[in-house]
Amino acid sequence: MKRVSSTLIASLLTMIGGAGAIAQRASPATPPPSQTQSPAHTFSIGPTDFMLDGRPFLIRSGEMHAARIPRDYWRHRLQMARAMGCNSVCAYLFWNQHEPREGQFDFTGQADVAEYCRIAQEVGLWVILRPGPYSCAEWEFGGFPWWLLKNPDLKLRTRDPAYLTALNRYVSKVGEQLAPLQIDHGGPIIMVQVENEYGSYGNDKEYIGLLRDELRHVGFTVPLFTCDGPSQLPNDTRPDIFCVVNFGGDPEGCFKALRAIRPEGPLMCGEFYPGWFDSWGSPHHRGSVEGVVRDLRYMLENNQSFSIYMVHGGTSFGYSAGANAPPFRPQSTSYDYDAPIDEAGRRTPKFDAIRDLFSAHLQQGESLPDAPAANPIISFPRVQLKSAATLWDNLPSPVHSDQPRTMELLDQAGGCILYRATLPAGPAGTLVVRDPHDIAQVRIDGTLVGVLDRRYNKASLAIPARDKPARLDIFVEAMGRVNYGGQIHDRKGITSKVELISSGSASELHGWDMYSLPLDEACVNALEYTPTSTAISAPAVYRGNFELSEIGDTFLDMRTWARGAVWINGHAIGRYWNIGPQQTLYVPGCWLRKGDNEIIVLDTIGSPADASVEGLAAPILDQVQPDPLAPTGHRKPGQTLKLDGLKPLAEGEFPRGKEWQVARFAPTQARYVCVEALNSNKPDEFTTLAELEVLDANGKPLPRGGWSVVYADSEELGAEEGASDNVLDSNPGTFWHTQWQDAKPRHPHAIVIDLGKPADLSGVRCLPRQDSPNGRIGKYRVFASNSPFLGL
Repeated sequence: MKRVSSTLIASLLTMIGGAGAIAQRASPATPPPSQTQSPAHTFSIGPTDFMLDGRPFLIRSGEMHAARIPRDYWRHRLQMARAMGCNSVCAYLFWNQHEPREGQFDFTGQADVAEYCRIAQEVGLWVILRPGPYSCAEWEFGGFPWWLLKNPDLKLRTRDPAYLTALNRYVSKVGEQLAPLQIDHGGPIIMVQVENEYGSYGNDKEYIGLLRDELRHVGFTVPLFTCDGPSQLPNDTRPDIFCVVNFGGDPEGCFKALRAIRPEGPLMCGEFYPGWFDSWGSPHHRGSVEGVVRDLRYMLENNQSFSIYMVHGGTSFGYSAGANAPPFRPQSTSYDYDAPIDEAGRRTPKFDAIRDLFSAHLQQGESLPDAPAANPIISFPRVQLKSAATLWDNLPSPVHSDQPRTMELLDQAGGCILYRATLPAGPAGTLVVRDPHDIAQVRIDGTLVGVLDRRYNKASLAIPARDKPARLDIFVEAMGRVNYGGQIHDRKGITSKVELISSGSASELHGWDMYSLPLDEACVNALEYTPTSTAISAPAVYRGNFELSEIGDTFLDMRTWARGAVWINGHAIGRYWNIGPQQTLYVPGCWLRKGDNEIIVLDTIGSPADASVEGLAAPILDQVQPDPLAPTGHRKPGQTLKLDGLKPLAEGEFPRGKEWQVARFAPTQARYVCVEALNSNKPDEFTTLAELEVLDANGKPLPRGGWSVVYADSEELGAEEGASDNVLDSNPGTFWHTQWQDAKPRHPHAIVIDLGKPADLSGVRCLPRQDSPNGRIGKYRVFASNSPFLGL
């Protein structure tokens, strides 16, 4: 590629009015109440440097989100970032915070982002604005408002007219609030981001251009930019919009990837990760101080700008935490991120090391202020919650429908929903829910028969025979909408239908009553509470009070509870879950009061070990506990499969493809069936299998009620939900996958099915994995016996 001169590059950037355009001077309107009148400055993107008032400017930014910090603490947290050495702050906006219901906008109180920007300016920080419309950030639905999903045809992050209409309305409101606070109006905003990491989702550069044009239309005149990881940069970068790269290490290699896309202009890391976010059930993440300082030093010494994501993570209060998928993994309430400033706003060793580093790389005439004093920390003794309201006794009026509807179609943002229908009399079978988003308790005539869990692709369970019709209750709990990737259109509740499979045939259940339980502050306050001295075995909400003589931040110990959410004095504190790693909830002192304080605890599982709470002086963020819903492997330590000397009933090679494959053999009677994969079609080291059926003497599939997997030589249960039980769940989208993350055992691979009792057999039917050719069985052998082929 022929290089053009730096002068010409700068001229072109100025003419197109995109990233790099020289900001026009303008006199500010009447300054907002807390904004000190400042003379207008200029900020631009030159051929080698960012330029502030015509002089090279190295951006040392840190990310923090106003929505994750109590408004009363905004100034303290921003002062902490400045004291660490940041000269700028990066700030996501979350569309769902500002338009919680369609057409109803909120830029007040906790959502007053203009005031947040003014405070940043007052403490000496420039602002890099990231308004979305998509933000990711481990935030509910990536920042999108839930009501977008009421339109079943809407396509997010595309040129879909319905989506663009809503997007433009939101961006217009953002412009009204924040365009007057740009640097050329005397405000602190120096750059605005277009979309967010779009290259990891799509490659429609025209969509990016439309969003750029809308930002210009609503009054943003400062340079615009896009951000992506190194490998995603080619997907959405445009020559008329500046771009930065995101990474957590190897700055030299990542900036090399950026240079391949952008030969000229300053280099910047848009998100540099000093730690990482946590997901429920997984260990707490940490980033080494030494590694973070090493990479920051490299960037400082090479004139490379950066923004530390996160400099202060804060808390995903209420139901604002999101989820990743696949596999579906809800994120914890704490967004501590192992950031330099911890969740409670306190300095850490990482803070001190970065401050020392930055102090040696200040710009001419710059000095760092002292860090503000930390907020006081308090504890309080254990308090019993002495009144409760069961959800079953506080059901609202239902909505009736022939088929189950999602929460969105019932005008419900989140929380829980109860689906109730009549289960006909009949033999034992399998109940299949397509699909439960996210965790569903299934009860028949009030008795719990099992739990379905999206995290583990568990969408079916065995149900007993019924000599008369029974009441079927499916209580679905939403755990945060997906915030990243292709599964972002994440509707909650039952997303399609419910089927009953028995005697080899499937029938869909109809006639549903649906009870919406948003379980927000208004909902839990409207419940009828009664005194209680014992734990309730069903989902319930508990209420109590505690006295404080002094106020300060504290950490609510939730280890005696299982899963739910907490409110204190009307403030939504967040979700808790005893599987960890987070066992405490951060409670800001500014939300407490001297004297009486009210606490409300939602318990979605029932039977807490102790319906009490305690305020601790330190958080517990790294205590993982066993997950009772997690699948377990089907191979005991030392267990082996004994096939030596046995003659296979069938052997051969399945053709390539994802259609059903059949292996027939001479009729025989057996209880156990073993399918052994000798290699894969691809080839690779893995075996995958979506569904496994056994054929009766007439070549018809046997009913699978009462079947179980008794052995699988290998299963991927960590990085993917590859449990061998998936071959019996009647869901072609799930599959058994042999291990691939921590180990990659080689062929042969085998699975053994217990039919529950001997049956006449004549073959097996195998459905290959549907979404990928990885691990599809090639050569195979099939065995059948009245003993399980196993030994120790």
